[in-house]
Amino acid sequence: MQWFSFLIVSLLLVVSRQQESEGPNSYTECTDGYEWDRERQHCKDINECQTIPDACKGDLKCINHFGGYLCLPPSASVISESQPDQHVASETHPYFDPGHDQRPNPCPQGYQLDPQGQGTCNDVDECEYELHDCLPSQDCVNIIGSFHCKCPEGYRKIGNECVDIDECRYRYCQHRCVNYPGSFTCQCEPGFQLASNNRSCVDVNECSMGTPCQQRCYNTYGTFLCRCNQGYELSQDGHTCNDIDECSYSSYICQYQCVNEPGRFSCVCPEGYQLLGTRLCQDINECEKGTHSCSEQQTCVNFHGGFQCVEKNQCQEPYIQVSENRCMCPGTNQLCHDEPSSVVYRYMSITSDRSVPSDIFQIQATSVYPGAYNTFQIRSGNEQGEFFIRQINNLSAMLVLSHPVTGPRQFVLDLEMLTTNSLLSYRSSSVLRLTVIVGAHSF
Repeated sequence: MQWFSFLIVSLLLVVSRQQESEGPNSYTECTDGYEWDRERQHCKDINECQTIPDACKGDLKCINHFGGYLCLPPSASVISESQPDQHVASETHPYFDPGHDQRPNPCPQGYQLDPQGQGTCNDVDECEYELHDCLPSQDCVNIIGSFHCKCPEGYRKIGNECVDIDECRYRYCQHRCVNYPGSFTCQCEPGFQLASNNRSCVDVNECSMGTPCQQRCYNTYGTFLCRCNQGYELSQDGHTCNDIDECSYSSYICQYQCVNEPGRFSCVCPEGYQLLGTRLCQDINECEKGTHSCSEQQTCVNFHGGFQCVEKNQCQEPYIQVSENRCMCPGTNQLCHDEPSSVVYRYMSITSDRSVPSDIFQIQATSVYPGAYNTFQIRSGNEQGEFFIRQINNLSAMLVLSHPVTGPRQFVLDLEMLTTNSLLSYRSSSVLRLTVIVGAHSF
């Protein structure tokens, strides 16, 4: 067996000198480092490591031996070869039992005598008493009569040294492997977590773990996706949902006005209109719905965006009312000679900014006389020339809008039909008093 260091300690011969005396007492003297043991009647070694305070300074440890002591490094051991008439002193030497005779060990190497005096040899645990020569990187394993040096888990022996095994070279991990002395650990990429075998990686369902998605979350392999509800769009951070201002995308999304709301939008209409579907505006006919404020003596006239109340009898002297909207000028009245024979009141509504030219109203003769010839004209109310008459035939004509008009605005046009008969030298006229109400909007 080899050891790191061997120190052969020469044992001092104990010289005992006994002087004869007259009495039964005897005088005994021991050399330095020994003292007389009255019970055993011989000189025994003094353990200076116990009797001298701080026998060794610094990090040195005190090793007692026969007749003296040594100051050695902490890893040093004192081992002696068993020879006749020599005694060995060692702090941890199992061959020496201070409670018994300091005689050579009669047991073979790796064993020691049973301290109970049974005469049997017991195995010495070299690992426990540090009587081995294993390297610091090795583990000492005691065996019967000796010991064995082996490398700890995660190391392999190369020569006399234990070298760490790089487990990561053998791809023990599914994703990432981190080697460290004696072992290794597996790590997973973001979005995964270690399985129960501590090597495989399984997907993490972030959506069930309080994901930062503001609205909707979709788990995918190794990650997740955030999505937004209709009317929202995903911001650059990939998590937050911002409202989409649909009204800013187009001015035609609503016929009148678009109102943006969280996640949606709505169209509104001006007063006098109601929403048709989701974006169009339709005029409310207050006269048909009965939501007007006209009296019984008035007639409700609906137009785009509102209504008007007009008197049922609008006939003025020298005219007299013959029906709800018709006035006649009697031929017997001298004042009627230069006036149209009849005046009929009509009302209509058009939208603002209507495209031109545009046919808006048709005039139709109600009576047909043989040999009579009819002509149509705008008698009054067209001072700016917004309208003109297009005659269709002898019995009808069309009122045409020639220039675009913007409401709210109102025109009162007297549309005259002249009837002549050259054979009978007959000439007469009748007037259609048409009130054209232009709404405030183009719908």
